[in-house]
Amino acid sequence: MMIARALNQSIDLDQALRATLEQVAALLDLRTGWIWLLDEDSGHSYLAATLNLPPALAANPHRMEGRCYCLDTYRAGDLSGAANVNVVTCSRLRGLVDGTDGLRYHASIPLYAVEKKLGVLNVASPDWRELSADDLNLLHAIGDLLSIAIERARLFARSTQMGALEERNRLAREIHDTLAQGLAGVALQLESVDALLEAGADAARVRDTVAQALTQTRANLEEARRSVLDLRAASLEGQSFSDALRVMVGRSSLRYGSRVAFEVTGSGRPLPVRIQTGLYRIVQEALANIEHHADARHASVSLVMTPEVVRCTIKDDGRGFDPEHIPEGHYGLRGMAERARLLGGELRLATCPGNGTHIEVIIPLGARP
Repeated sequence: MMIARALNQSIDLDQALRATLEQVAALLDLRTGWIWLLDEDSGHSYLAATLNLPPALAANPHRMEGRCYCLDTYRAGDLSGAANVNVVTCSRLRGLVDGTDGLRYHASIPLYAVEKKLGVLNVASPDWRELSADDLNLLHAIGDLLSIAIERARLFARSTQMGALEERNRLAREIHDTLAQGLAGVALQLESVDALLEAGADAARVRDTVAQALTQTRANLEEARRSVLDLRAASLEGQSFSDALRVMVGRSSLRYGSRVAFEVTGSGRPLPVRIQTGLYRIVQEALANIEHHADARHASVSLVMTPEVVRCTIKDDGRGFDPEHIPEGHYGLRGMAERARLLGGELRLATCPGNGTHIEVIIPLGARP
């Protein structure tokens, strides 16, 4: 079966989900599909993959948030077998007229790993037909194959994370050892300076020893900075990415006493560590700039996470600036743009003197730096 082959060819969960949607749509002559998964830690559902969502849903990610009929039915255990893989009315499209592409119903396929709930696969078409018994059995078999692929991808991700943790600990030991040895050398040189001064040594000799100490200090500082770049941001430990951002934004205050607003869509979706860390640092730098330079009365941070892209927007109504004439020594904006580029995305800036600043960071998921 082509679906089994596609699932076996990848241990990347996003690739496996997209391949399944495409193969199911082609096999049953359908057009649209999407997959809900349950987060392993929180149990919250998130939109994990989509195929040709109607405009009313694709252009409004908030419509794919929260509860719906198929997820509630699945959580209640009513989608428990091939006989229950059937057509249901999509509650997210109920009441909409424009932008639905004629969709009103979809088939829901439950995903399980033995008794463990994994999520739901939905497939749909505007000209929906009644599913035959063979169609139902086929969809149930596809659900079983996809469930195995999800568990395998998650196991691989956990093993990778364990390896990353081991590497991080190794780097931490390396930093500690490097700094300890370097500082010991600097201390020894400074002690030599003290002894030379007491002995009334020649000034040139004293200056030479001080210069050596400064050179070694700078070398150790550069080594520490290089190693720290490889470590995950400590502020993200023990909490989700959206929660970490919420805490950071909540601590930010503007000169006029108002707080920075925060809004998130798709908060249940897990992101690769490198994207979490990079975006966290970008928002951190942007908020620091707002607090110290913008003189803003209002500011906001918006985060939208879909299966295709992560979009983060930081806005303020402050004094703005001319991006063509940034003062010397101000490298924050350049560093933010570089971080976005390294994540495979881009940073868009809109600002001018007296008109506030609008920064948008767009990171396609699945992009490789």
